[in-house]
Amino acid sequence: MLAKYNQRVDAVNSLLCVGLDSVFARIPDSYKQGMFPQFAFNRWIIDQTHRVVSAYKPNIAFYEARGEDGMRELKMTMDYLHERHPEIFTICDAKRGDIDSSSMGYAEAIFDWLGFDAVTLNPYMGQDALKPFLERRDKCSIILCRTSNKGAQDIQDLHVGKQRLWEVIAEKVANEWNTNENCMLVMGATYPAELKRARALVGDMTLLIPGIGTQGGSIQAVMEAGLNQHGQGLIINASRSILFGADPTKEAKRLREEINQHRAPNLL
Repeated sequence: MLAKYNQRVDAVNSLLCVGLDSVFARIPDSYKQGMFPQFAFNRWIIDQTHRVVSAYKPNIAFYEARGEDGMRELKMTMDYLHERHPEIFTICDAKRGDIDSSSMGYAEAIFDWLGFDAVTLNPYMGQDALKPFLERRDKCSIILCRTSNKGAQDIQDLHVGKQRLWEVIAEKVANEWNTNENCMLVMGATYPAELKRARALVGDMTLLIPGIGTQGGSIQAVMEAGLNQHGQGLIINASRSILFGADPTKEAKRLREEINQHRAPNLL
């Protein structure tokens, strides 16, 4: 499934991912008047941006918050992507991680019912909790490592011997959990020094990078620290700056161009 993402990157020359974090309160009133407001808004965003993106990443929380209606509209969004843009990589931002029987249910819902290509996962309960995801050779597991929020240091920077906890997680995923070559890591754009260290620890593994745009992460710093030796290895996510900006098409194109400006020297 990672090949699907890389093929899309080559096809549209883009490392950009759009986060479909369609907060209901922020959706324009014109969409709220319809029967399926979140889906209608998502469809519009997809129609405006699909030519320049390689991935879409809905955060499931914004759909669960609306109960049955929200989950129906998330499924409608995924069905629309499968029908119109099956070549675009899809990520469910769900941060799952539970005992193996619960994880099996989560994996079936996210991969088989909703039809996502990948899911974000919490490693706190260990490898057996993530086994139902890791065993899916046809899907990708994106494991939280060093996240972009300010409070990440409370736990992720704790020392385990001479290493920080997030470094231990990075090495464990790369060296022990990635037996099916379907693992990625989440590394926040707001911590470029840690991103550089992660790249050294995990080699060419693909990294999901939240924190660009509204959260203040620097594209230049991310590109300098995070690209792998093939000029790829990054999924750079932007959500609010595209979804709720004045012109989603223009902003998505601008971000792709900025990313490629800093990516080009690595392809020479």
